[in-house]
Amino acid sequence: MTKFKTSLIAVIIMLSGVVTFAQSDSAMIKKIFNEALSNGKSYSNLDYLSNKIGGRLSGSPQAQQAVEWAFKAMKEAGADTVFLQECMVPHWVRGAKESGKAIINSKETKELPIAALGGSIATPAEGITANIVEVIGLNGLETLGKAKIKGKIVFFNEPMDPTVIETFNAYGKAVQQRWGGAMMAAKYGALAVVVRSCTLTQDNFPHTGVMGYSDTIVKIPACCISTNGANWLSNELKKDNNIKFQLQMSCQMLPEERSYNVVGEIRGSEKPNEYIVVGGHLDSWDTGKGANDDGSGVVQSIEVIRIYKALGLKPKRTIRAVAFMNEENGGRGGKKYSLLAKKNNEKHIAAIESDAGSFTPRGFSSDVTPAVKAKLKSWRPLFEPYGVYNFDRDGSGSDINPLKEQGVPCLELMPDSQRYFAYHHTADDIFANVNKRELELGGASMAALIWMISEYGL
Repeated sequence: MTKFKTSLIAVIIMLSGVVTFAQSDSAMIKKIFNEALSNGKSYSNLDYLSNKIGGRLSGSPQAQQAVEWAFKAMKEAGADTVFLQECMVPHWVRGAKESGKAIINSKETKELPIAALGGSIATPAEGITANIVEVIGLNGLETLGKAKIKGKIVFFNEPMDPTVIETFNAYGKAVQQRWGGAMMAAKYGALAVVVRSCTLTQDNFPHTGVMGYSDTIVKIPACCISTNGANWLSNELKKDNNIKFQLQMSCQMLPEERSYNVVGEIRGSEKPNEYIVVGGHLDSWDTGKGANDDGSGVVQSIEVIRIYKALGLKPKRTIRAVAFMNEENGGRGGKKYSLLAKKNNEKHIAAIESDAGSFTPRGFSSDVTPAVKAKLKSWRPLFEPYGVYNFDRDGSGSDINPLKEQGVPCLELMPDSQRYFAYHHTADDIFANVNKRELELGGASMAALIWMISEYGL
């Protein structure tokens, strides 16, 4: 036999193996998607979490109810083991009274839709009334100067850029004024801040979210204002720069509360001491029902366990579904999980988070080495039949970020992002705005990718 023929036979055998390998994985992934789309429980689980429990801000009674529900749901999904990880969390409460009014010509008033930002201090009981000045982003403070800001309320009105196709990138820039606005404006002598909601939607919903303080800078109250309210206020200020604003909020920070991550796992059949994490965060803002942010990620993670058990799948590695606590205003759950993983000398080979809404999955972003990225991209043909095609983007979720700092490859489910910020952190983040089929596709996508990682590693 010639060397050429020998080489040709070797190539044929190798290619035959690749085809068999691909057919086997393709068949498995089809089973996973078929199970999710035919018998999926993500939607019914989310119905309960959103409508029976509702908003679940850390430290609240609803957050504790959610912990108890998640424990039970993971058991019902068939997890081999379910356990809690204790963590102390901040307990901020909104209070009963929030009011924002523009006062024109010292007599005409207009009520505007506002909501306290998470972590803000309250106003005095009588509120704060002062002239309001508009700035565009944090850099606008320096442009205006201390003389024009001291003793006034600052109105941050930088919009999300509508020309940025990836909406999370637009959000990342605009949200800086929400997080740092109160700290920066206080340096210029401001009495309070009003921040334009981070959304591309023009509506009357204030979009809340966490803000920051510094112990070395005086703390001033901070609220968000709806985009419609912000547009109206900006237009009126162009006509009359002597408009006053009256702000009343009764929010407060209470002592920390004990809470928990909920962890359900399927033990690996061959390498039980190697872990793959899939998770979402159980807490949510109190203004809505936490359906897209992030009830969807929690129920999709639980669904991974249910799918495996329903199909009788035995992953090589141990799979952990984690309902993290306190992502929204502290990240304590993610930090605690990582701390315990390190303390217990656990080997995590991957972590996947779902915290970008319930919408149609498009791919997975990742914080990994170039070699791992190449491996993930090599699996793309297996996912393309299900509309999951983008494995190029960098990035991962905040709850698994502490694991990334330990060198764990971290990924995040990437749903279509165009609608997410219409509901994000609002009273409109409700179950009615979730599509069952899209939600179940997300859980199936994660279950399929986890199967590949469990079988072949990263």
